[in-house]
Amino acid sequence: MEIPLAYLLIAFGFLFLAAELFFPSGILSVLAVCAIVGGVTIAFIYDPYHGWFCLILVFVGVPTVLAAIFHFLPKTMMSRRLISRGAEDDATVASMPVILELEQIRGKLGRTLSALRPAGVVDFDGRRIDTITEGMMVDPGQWVRCIDVKAGKVIVRPIDKIDPEGLETAIYR
Repeated sequence: MEIPLAYLLIAFGFLFLAAELFFPSGILSVLAVCAIVGGVTIAFIYDPYHGWFCLILVFVGVPTVLAAIFHFLPKTMMSRRLISRGAEDDATVASMPVILELEQIRGKLGRTLSALRPAGVVDFDGRRIDTITEGMMVDPGQWVRCIDVKAGKVIVRPIDKIDPEGLETAIYR
């Protein structure tokens, strides 16, 4: 009578582990461990050969069931409510409206409103934009060109003189 009880307890332990997939609470995991340990213990008490068989069964079966749980658990409806998700693919920082708006400034000229040491404010076509330089200091009233926009930061470089034929061909300092 003890051997069927041992196998029954181990089977219930595996069922409790599988039920944890649908009802993630932790209580079922504790019951599963208790049932499996109890089943293996009863098998060893009755017959060492059955005990070793149950122990090998548990050492192969538990990792298999746990791998299945960790594979399928994030896909269940219950765990989707409990587990926070990362940013969606289409909601990355690069596609945010503010960043896309700053990208339009790339290559444009502006005049510094404050000293850039190395950060400060630049006027681009009437818009005040917080900018940084590549490490150099720039005095107020100087002309700068936006050379890059990285992670929401507008990077500018001072220019020496402006070509009167067009502002797009300004000479960098």
